[in-house]
Parts: sequence; C-alpha cells; structure tokens
Amino acid sequence: MRSPQGRRLGIYEVGAYLRNLGLGARAVPPPGGMALSRTEVYLGCESVERSLATALEAGGRLLAAPSAKPWGDTVAYVADPAGNVCALAEPIGRLCRRQPGDCVVPDTLSGVPIRGSALVCKKVSRRRDTCVYRSTEGRSRVDLFEYQARDIFEKHGVPVLGGVVATTPEEARAAAEELGGGTVVVKAQVKVGGRGKAGGVKLAHTPDEAAEQAAQILGMDIKGHTVHRVMVAAGAKIAEEFYFSVLLDRSNRSYLAMASVEGGMEIEQLAVERPDALAKIPVDPIVGIDEAKAIEIAEAAGFADDIKAQVVDAFQKLWTVYKEEDATLVEVNPLVRTEDGQIVALDGKVTLDENAGFRHADHAELEDKAAADPLEAKAKENDLNYVKLDGSVGIIGNGAGLVMSTLDVVAYAGERHGGVKPANFLDIGGGASAEVMAAGLDVILGDAQVKSVFVNVFGGITACDAVANGIVGALKVLGAAATKPLVVRLDGNKVEEGRRILAEAAHPLVTLAETMDGGADKAAELANASA
Repeated sequence: MRSPQGRRLGIYEVGAYLRNLGLGARAVPPPGGMALSRTEVYLGCESVERSLATALEAGGRLLAAPSAKPWGDTVAYVADPAGNVCALAEPIGRLCRRQPGDCVVPDTLSGVPIRGSALVCKKVSRRRDTCVYRSTEGRSRVDLFEYQARDIFEKHGVPVLGGVVATTPEEARAAAEELGGGTVVVKAQVKVGGRGKAGGVKLAHTPDEAAEQAAQILGMDIKGHTVHRVMVAAGAKIAEEFYFSVLLDRSNRSYLAMASVEGGMEIEQLAVERPDALAKIPVDPIVGIDEAKAIEIAEAAGFADDIKAQVVDAFQKLWTVYKEEDATLVEVNPLVRTEDGQIVALDGKVTLDENAGFRHADHAELEDKAAADPLEAKAKENDLNYVKLDGSVGIIGNGAGLVMSTLDVVAYAGERHGGVKPANFLDIGGGASAEVMAAGLDVILGDAQVKSVFVNVFGGITACDAVANGIVGALKVLGAAATKPLVVRLDGNKVEEGRRILAEAAHPLVTLAETMDGGADKAAELANASA
C-alpha cells in the first residue's frame, strides 16, 4: 500500500488506512488520492458487516449472510461479477486469517478507485497469516547481473569501461567490433561467483576470437547456473587492483563500507587470511559517504596519495548508487587503476531491496526470471518459503525457527554419515494440507541431489493428524514421482493420532521417528546409503 507521494506504508499505517476506509471503528474520509496498488487486501480484520457493505457496493453478490461458525468466527460469503467466491470473516481475536478463496481484492473502497469498478475475489495463499495485507510485488531482494550493475554505475557517474551484451557468437563479434576491434574480455553473465575459475571469463584479441570465446561460454553451467548471455567488455591495462563495497550491516542496524588495496581475489579469503588488509568503516545512515567519510575509508585502507582524490570521488558515487537505487549491496571487485592512472570499476555486484521497488519503476525490468533457480521458481509459484542448498537431505518443516533448527541437527547428524548435508530450507508455514505437502515434496524431489527427505512438523494450530493426512494425500497425488525415502517426525497437538494415520497407511517410503535427533540421524543415514 502506498501514500499519495508513492511511499510504501508500514503495517500499522495500513491498518490505520483500512480503518479510515470504513473497515474499522472510525469511518473518516481517506486522504485524497491515496490508492492501493498491486496490493491484495483481506476485508475482514475488523467488522464483517462493514466488509460486506463495501463488497456489495463494489458489485459483489451476497451468497450467504454473516453467521457464527462453530469455531467462533463470523463469516459471510460473496461472489464477484465473474462468479469467484470469497469469504468475509471477522476472526476471533481480530486475526486476519487467509486461506484459498478467503481474500477479497476490491477495486473500489469507499469511493476510492483502486483498479476499476468491480469486486475481484482472488486466491492469495494456502497458509494462514496475521497480516492485514499481502504485497504481490515479489521477493525481498534482486541480485543484478554484472552488465546491469555496470549500467547503473554509468548512470550515476561511476567510471566504467565500455561493455555490450551478447546472446550469440555473432552478436559477440559485432560487440567486439563496436568496441574498436581490439582486445576485449568475454564474461559470462551469471549471478554467482567463481566465473573465472570455471572458464566463464576469457580474453579475445580480435572480433573473430570474441565470437569463438562466446561460443564456448554460452550454454556453460557455472555452479548450477546456465549462461544465457555474455558481456563483451573493453580490455584494460591494469596497474593495480582494489576492492570496495558498501552493504547493509544488519547486526549493527547500520551500513558498512569495506575497502582494500588488495582487490581481485575472493574477499572472504582475504578477510580470513589477512583481516588487517580489509578496512571496515561504519557509515551513518543519515550522513552517508560524504567527502570526509570517503577520505576516512581511503586512508584506513591505505590508498596512495596520488590516487586518493579519484578513489574518494568513486566512493562517493558508489554510495550514491547504493542510496538512490535502494540497494542492500554495492560491490566493486576489482576497482582498478589503469596504466594511464585512471580509476575504473572493472566489475560490479549490486543487490536491490525489492521492498523499495515501488520507488523504481525501472527495477521491474531488471529481474531475469529465466535465470532464476527453477526449483525456487516452482516453490514461489506455490507460496512456499524455499531456499536451495548444496546437500542431499531434503527438509520440510513448519515455522522458520523449527526449519533452521532442523538444518543444524541434520548437518550434525550428517557428520556421522559420510558428511551429508541439508539440501534445502522449506517452510510450509501453518498449512500442511495434502496440496501443500504435495507441492513441497514436488519441489524437493525435483532436486536431483536429494537422496532422502526429513519432514519435521510440530502440531499447533494445524494438528498432527491433519499433517499426517496431508503427507498420505501428497504421496497419493505424487504417485510414481515419489521415489525418495521420507523420515517423518511429528510432535505436539494430536501427535498420537498423526502417528497412527501414518502407521496405518504403511507407505513403503515413510519411516516414523520419535525424536528430531532420531529423525535427522535416520534421514542422514538413508541419504548416505543412496549416495
């Protein structure tokens, strides 16, 4: 939700705004021009009667009047002009619960135009939630390709060399000719480090050689990322290589600038082997990197006096990139001094905060969905919190804390079984229906590295019997696609009933575990045996 000035509103501001729209205790006219944009609002966090009145005014059709349910909620049902059904609920404790079909997206709220004039009922999530709204603008961060970072650097005056993107060898030849026909560097465009060691960065001295190098690089697999494009960059005669970055320092709730006169190598390696060679300077969020702070950074890192003025200027411009583009990371490695004495950003890494995307219409074009990890993309489509890791034990749990603990326990157990590690982070949240379980297992079993799966669920609002039914139903849905052994540990609400359901199902792939440690050990053992 945004203010008239385009600023995204916080959760408490959203709640206040909804009350102003007549969904709360006080009904006052909303601020002029304020509108919800690309945001789905659940009308039911305050009064189902007010929600119903608003829905009907927006063209909704009443299907069932408000009535109290056995569990205590007051619920009404309406349909939008297309016939889609949605629930308007006044939940116990004013929790804003959401399930399939439970979300109403009004295009008009108390006379404020949103996207048109008709009520729209839309499925939002399988999981319950306590939020007042759900943004549909995507994930929280966007990692840019090098060529995209270079373009942003150039936009803000950071010195860079010429570069042209190519998707075919012929385009690479034309790019080399455009850059003068001399020495160029053909660089794989993937969002992962280690390109050079993997053969994804090659020199070319002629346009024909650039085409040959591009033909070798395009289609390469670099740490699981397929190369779909290369950047043909102008060559440079390098005298010295440096390092600079500014990033979000979450532990100190501030920003941190890091610089070194020893660039070009893995910064993590430098930080471990020679920590004194890496200057770390806190940056005040209000002041930022002005000239005084840039000088402090340069002096702390040990930059020579003859290039200090250029370096200070580059640091300030890179801070401008960080601030103006709402980034969480801006990194240059290497920042070089050429033989003719110029300071140039030879490579760049930028991570944008997508929560600030409403301020940057152009940022939507920067995300390359084709380059996204296919498993993470599939999980995102199914509203699953999934992160792929490098191990062989698939993990499913409910609640981020429990899943994180499960990762630790599996990693520890793996030390006794050939060093196996967790293959993923997957949090199914509060919903463990057959559909959610099937979606989660489908994602995990699609990872060729997974040799076993550990399902670790604590029954709370969603009882263990529902979880067990979800697992049994998921295995039926997946059928022959379910081929990896599952270790299931249940605890909490109705645990005995859940275990009974799984025991009676007697699925050959399922092994029950009494404890988390025992389940982790068994899953690690099975993964090691299948390796």
